[in-house]
Amino acid sequence: MQQETVKQSSSFKVASKIADYFALIKFNLSFMVVFSAVICFLLAPKVRVYNWTSIVLFFTGGILVTGSANAINQVMEKDTDSLMKRTAKRPVASGRMSVEEGWTFAACTGLIGTLLLWHFNFLTAALSAFSLFMYAFIYTPLKKLNSISVLVGAIPGALPCLIGWAAGNDSLSAGGWALFAIQFFWQFPHFWAIAWIAHNDYAAAGFKLLPSVEGPTKYSAIQAIIYSLLLIPVGALPYWFGVSGMVSLFVVLAANLLMVIQSVRLYREMNTKSARRVMFSSYIYLPVVLLALLIDKIK
Repeated sequence: MQQETVKQSSSFKVASKIADYFALIKFNLSFMVVFSAVICFLLAPKVRVYNWTSIVLFFTGGILVTGSANAINQVMEKDTDSLMKRTAKRPVASGRMSVEEGWTFAACTGLIGTLLLWHFNFLTAALSAFSLFMYAFIYTPLKKLNSISVLVGAIPGALPCLIGWAAGNDSLSAGGWALFAIQFFWQFPHFWAIAWIAHNDYAAAGFKLLPSVEGPTKYSAIQAIIYSLLLIPVGALPYWFGVSGMVSLFVVLAANLLMVIQSVRLYREMNTKSARRVMFSSYIYLPVVLLALLIDKIK
């Protein structure tokens, strides 16, 4: 009976530790980031047949590198995370995991992930390492200094598209930059909607993430409209550069118009409910657009 209790206790500790590691890498966020990288990998002209071994290898390397960046982010922001309700229970912020363990885990996952991506080519590994560095060591500390951090963070946020393209194409070309541009501009209304909803939490922790220093204002809403409008011509670039066909062009246009409509509603209504609509629309936007481009890929 006692042995069984000890086994159950040990199993619980192992399960809790695994859960903490999943929380440390922000698995859901990492999955979404790597999803876009995988789709862009498959959109590359040289990828004509799906090699599932390569796809799994690329996905694994991507999860490890992205997870490393997120782990470093949590270690560096442990004090501010503890001040916010939505982040106070994170492993390092809550004290369940030490700073040293967090750094060790981040270093190991980052190194292994980069080496796995080197299997495709040096460019893929180099872009991944650069993205990790920029997110963890430039964007993360900048969040407390100036809202320009959102612009800076949008670069590593869109680099997965270039990383996927480089892995599948062995080089960078116009098609990869078109995909990068879509994900780059998409991030502004997406992130500002999140910052609008969580403004009080962010402000209490000292983060400056909305374009207006006064917080959720009409100026912030106008910025969301502007970047949503910019997505319309940017969304046509994959068609222009011969990545995908006419059908996906109309799907992307419809998705872009949805983002504009929701951003305009935010400007008119100026409330959290409208910001939440922008946020959920942005969550729908990216997988719909990327999958439409992949299904309509020009072989």
